Amino acid sequence: MFNLFARPAGQSRPVAEVVAEVAAGRMALIDVRETAEIRASGLAKGAIHIPLGLIPTRTDPAAPDRPAALADGRPVALYCASGGRSGRAAQIMRQLGYAEVVNIGGLGDWVAAGGQVVSA
Repeated sequence: MFNLFARPAGQSRPVAEVVAEVAAGRMALIDVRETAEIRASGLAKGAIHIPLGLIPTRTDPAAPDRPAALADGRPVALYCASGGRSGRAAQIMRQLGYAEVVNIGGLGDWVAAGGQVVSA
C-alpha cells in the first residue's frame, strides 16, 4: 500500500533540520531538477544547481569543476520536484564516496519545512 506520509528513500533527517543545517553552512544542498523547472518555480536558498544527468561527473571527487561546497566533506542534501530524481542522485553520490547524503524529497518539502526559495 502507498504511504502518503513516508519519507523519500534515503532521507534520514527531518527536512526542518536540513533547512537549519544549510542556513548555518554545515550542509551542502543540491537541486537536481532541470533548468526550466528552476526558472518556473525558483531555487531553494543556498542550493547548488546540478541536474541529475550531470551528478556523476560534477560531484565526482576527481572532477575539476566540482563545487567547493562539496570538497570539504560536509553532509549533502538533495531535492528535485518530488524525490525520485534526488533519490537516484543520492545513490550515485554514495557510490562516489560521499559519507552522508540525504534525499529531502521535493522543493515543496523544503518550503513546508520553512526553507526559502529564491528566483533563478
